[in-house]
Amino acid sequence: MILTTTEHIHGKKIVKTLGLVKGNTIRARHIGRDIAAVFRNMVGGEITDYTKMLAESREQSIDRMTAQAKEQGANAITMVRFSTSSMMQNAAELLVYGTAVVIEDE
Repeated sequence: MILTTTEHIHGKKIVKTLGLVKGNTIRARHIGRDIAAVFRNMVGGEITDYTKMLAESREQSIDRMTAQAKEQGANAITMVRFSTSSMMQNAAELLVYGTAVVIEDE
């Protein structure tokens, strides 16, 4: 499965557009991580627990979007975008979406 943020894929032609596909996940922060983050914020630097949580969320969302595209018969997804939103205090949604397409070599 080819994923791209662009409308076209070099060397390929889109032969069929299947439509919107998406994947999302909602994650809640852990109170222990929040305490550690407060201390990290005092001294500066990366909050690695949150970095790891966001990376896992992105991968899970991409996996869900890709599975939906495969179910529709796609072999690529174009115009991939990410969005985040706060769902409630200490919980956020990560959404990824794009256009499922069938591509062939030019």
